[in-house]
Amino acid sequence: MKWISHLSLVVVLFSSSLLAAADVRDAEQQFRQGEYRQALAAAKAEVDRGVWNERWPRLLIQCQLLLGQYPQARATYEAALQRYSSSIPLRQLGGDVYRFNNDPVRGERELEAILEIVRRSPWRYSDKENLIAIGRYFLHRGEDAKKVLELFYDRVRNTDANFVDAYVASGELALDKHDYAMAAKDLDRAAKMKPDDPQIAFLQFEAWQSSDSQRAQAMRARALSLNPNHLPSLLSLADDAIDAEQFEQAEEILQTILRINPYQPQAWAYHAVIAHLQGHFEAERLLRKAALCRWESNPEVDHLIGNKLSRHYRFTEGAEYQQRSLKKKPDFVEAKFQLAQDLLRIGQDEAGWKMADEVFQQDGYNVVAHNLVNLHDVLRKFTTLEAEGFQIRMDAREARIYGDDVIDLLAEARRTLTEKYAVELDEPTIIEIFPQQKDFAIRTFGVPGGAGFLGVCFGRLITANSPASQTQTPANWQAVLWHEFCHVVTLQKTKNRMPRWLSEGISVYEELQRDGRWGQSMTPTYREMILGDAFTPMSDLSSAFMQPKSAMHLQFAYYESSLAVRYIVEQHGFDTLKKILSDLAIGLSINDALTRSIGSLEVIDQQFADFSKSLANDYGKPEAWKRETPEADELDPNDPFSGLVDEPSPTRFEILLKQAAAQVAAKKWSEALDTIAETRELFEEPDVPIAVLSLEAEVYRQQQATDQELQVLTSIANRSSDSVASYRRLIELTEQQQDWEAVARYADQLAAVNPLTAEVQEQIAHAAEQTGTYQRSVRALQALTEMEPIDPAGLRFRLAKSLAEVGETSDARRQLLIALEQAPRFRDAHRLLLRLNQPPASEPSPAAVEPKTDEPTESEAKAEKRSDPDPSAEPDPPVKPDEPAANDDPAEADAQADVDTQQEKAP
Repeated sequence: MKWISHLSLVVVLFSSSLLAAADVRDAEQQFRQGEYRQALAAAKAEVDRGVWNERWPRLLIQCQLLLGQYPQARATYEAALQRYSSSIPLRQLGGDVYRFNNDPVRGERELEAILEIVRRSPWRYSDKENLIAIGRYFLHRGEDAKKVLELFYDRVRNTDANFVDAYVASGELALDKHDYAMAAKDLDRAAKMKPDDPQIAFLQFEAWQSSDSQRAQAMRARALSLNPNHLPSLLSLADDAIDAEQFEQAEEILQTILRINPYQPQAWAYHAVIAHLQGHFEAERLLRKAALCRWESNPEVDHLIGNKLSRHYRFTEGAEYQQRSLKKKPDFVEAKFQLAQDLLRIGQDEAGWKMADEVFQQDGYNVVAHNLVNLHDVLRKFTTLEAEGFQIRMDAREARIYGDDVIDLLAEARRTLTEKYAVELDEPTIIEIFPQQKDFAIRTFGVPGGAGFLGVCFGRLITANSPASQTQTPANWQAVLWHEFCHVVTLQKTKNRMPRWLSEGISVYEELQRDGRWGQSMTPTYREMILGDAFTPMSDLSSAFMQPKSAMHLQFAYYESSLAVRYIVEQHGFDTLKKILSDLAIGLSINDALTRSIGSLEVIDQQFADFSKSLANDYGKPEAWKRETPEADELDPNDPFSGLVDEPSPTRFEILLKQAAAQVAAKKWSEALDTIAETRELFEEPDVPIAVLSLEAEVYRQQQATDQELQVLTSIANRSSDSVASYRRLIELTEQQQDWEAVARYADQLAAVNPLTAEVQEQIAHAAEQTGTYQRSVRALQALTEMEPIDPAGLRFRLAKSLAEVGETSDARRQLLIALEQAPRFRDAHRLLLRLNQPPASEPSPAAVEPKTDEPTESEAKAEKRSDPDPSAEPDPPVKPDEPAANDDPAEADAQADVDTQQEKAP
């Protein structure tokens, strides 16, 4: 019966093994739930008892490291290594154990031992857990990420599609390389298999943060619900609070973390960031020292501090921290790439692009580095326009079309704003304008996306979308560049030490100062948000830009910030605003600067709220905002307008606006005008919403009431910076009236939205020719030469005439030679060239050169037809400039001979 006793012993051993396994799983669950000290006590008891299970000392070391018990972790590790010397997961923990005991050299030796262990007995490490551990080791060594993915992580997944750690490891790898789509895919799969793991939920937060902020927030909230003490989640909350300049809230969160681990390096690094942003530079130095107290050569500390400073537009200081980080670890890819971006944003392009390329060569799987290197190839094809104080990089064709207009606008902005804010710009401002939105996003954010952003300023560098990238909802590019250049002025005045709300608020305010149609003004939606719960106190206004509930809430943050600047200027004077900026430059926090110049924050918040609410209450008459609910018996089932509004308790304005829109759609013009008139009565004339005016203009157009339509459209054009449809209709109507000054005005407004169409450039050119403003016609006609004109010779002839009028005789001759090369028998071009070659004393005005006995060119025939309001007039058949002409007179023959001579010399 010996076998029975042996079987009994096996059963006892197996049962004790199962019991131990159950116990370790319970302790690991405590660790995941944030019960770190309970998990530590359980693990320590089992280690002290000598239980032969590697998971116990590993869990104990994890607890000791997380709680900051670094000497104890070292003792535990060295004891465990005596038993489990061939354990790869244990050796990986050893790297952190020695680093946080300030012995990074020994830590690296522990990791290097892994390779030798695997080489001795590779067959022993082919199981799933060890393959994942070996993959992580090779990534730490900087091996090719794609090979690690294929040889280790994918191999495990192919063996066991439900092994969760394989998906977690793949997700972590994708996050490190900024491949957020791949990370989200892997981590979502992992979360389904292990829904109670807070670390997986937090990794999902990181994966979704750049593309779906609401989903990301839900993931982080889930992580904290599973583990209220989850350090990565708490650190990210502190990170967000710092971005929102909620420094007290951030410090409370960091204190929570330090109660868990008094040496937590990231927590101390964040404290150093706050000290810097508040101007406490000695405290910053001491806090950085605290972050490094357990691992002096930790490169992550300086990288984190520098990264956060760059997020707050302190790119020079951020670059200095990245350089410190790289001194500790020269091959630290993340620090090197952040330094490359910092250098590119402070104008050190050569060094920045070189470093970005080094990162890509070192880490070809880094998505952001790959994007940036490809973008560099795009930028090489741009042309650079040099002007005093500017380097403007644009697509070459776009530069030839409206580059001069960009230069003129920026020169005006530089003169106006530097004088107004008493700023001297020592270095040129770099402006990069991208015809592809994805290129703008990569240059600005590192990855595609960023929809809704028109331009971004980094201090000396402005990146902007060109009109070519804005097909759906075009914006006024002139307003965008003025806004961004204002950032250049205020950021440099404050040495980049200003909160986002103040920077954005001043830029929107200055848009309105330059042009009342730019910037943002009160709307019914903004009125409701000011008087509702969307209004943010001035002392907390930067938080309005963090995770806004919707695109409208983000727009409102810009508008409210401009109101804050308007409040400061109108209630306390423009000099007060400049003093606040000067105080920020010397290191004061925004709240200290406000208190020093205006008064207590409580008083400021109350005064600002009163100021804003007064503006909101003055917008529209009280009856406009009365909420009305139609009674059921008042609804007519046969009336398409009855019960039209389906929101609960709509305002009187909303009811009338929707009713008018429905009447216009139903072509009930008279009824629509009555409703529109009733709606207009709810507002003072300057405040009538553009939506109402647009409906009114459409009704008048359908009724062919041209004078009334023109009046309404003019009101829209005087208040809107991007109403393309209104501008086009105004051009059409004013052309019919031959009001060329009006045509020029509205064509210029249209070109401020999109100058890249032949339609608008032709309208500008024709109006300029009619009004004698030839400098403007020169630019428009030059732009048209880039747009595949139907009549290129005729276009060159018109350009030559305008050039001659402004005294550019040499350029005029050159254009005539090009025209004659395209149409050798173009007689009017011959005549003009002959006149231009005559001595100046006898030279008549080139505009007076008209055909006497010859027929007009095709382009001139079109111009005459456009300017002739009599539709019954029948123009003579045009003679095309390349047709052979009969009865050539001797003067023309002489001109042709002269042309032939000139063509030989032409460039």
